[in-house]
Amino acid sequence: MRKILLAMTAVSMIAAPVGAVMAQNAVAVQSDTFVTAKPTDVLSYNLIGLNVTNGNKETVGEIKDLILSSKGDLQGYIISVGGFLGMGERYVIVRPAAVQVAYSENDKKWSAMMNATKDQLKAAPEFKYDGRWKR
Repeated sequence: MRKILLAMTAVSMIAAPVGAVMAQNAVAVQSDTFVTAKPTDVLSYNLIGLNVTNGNKETVGEIKDLILSSKGDLQGYIISVGGFLGMGERYVIVRPAAVQVAYSENDKKWSAMMNATKDQLKAAPEFKYDGRWKR
């Protein structure tokens, strides 16, 4: 019985500091890992499928996808332009700064606007969903 008590005491002496270190690491992981969404942040599902218009209120394309860097930064929007019912459309990538995304509290809707015509987007370098970017 005495050996059991000594063994339990020894284990508890080792386990207490280990538990404290694990608790400290858990706090460190939480503070470095988690963030809080800000009212100005946008969820990706609000962007995908969003029509892009220009200053003349003409629809020039539709946001189909997002390009993220390996660090998680938004690098661009993949916009489809042209085509009808998915036939003949082509894709271009535009810089995030070129598209102004806004939310209307009155309409409860998202909008995307850029200073480009449909012809300018059609003339831009084409992005293809193939290779590593195959869907």
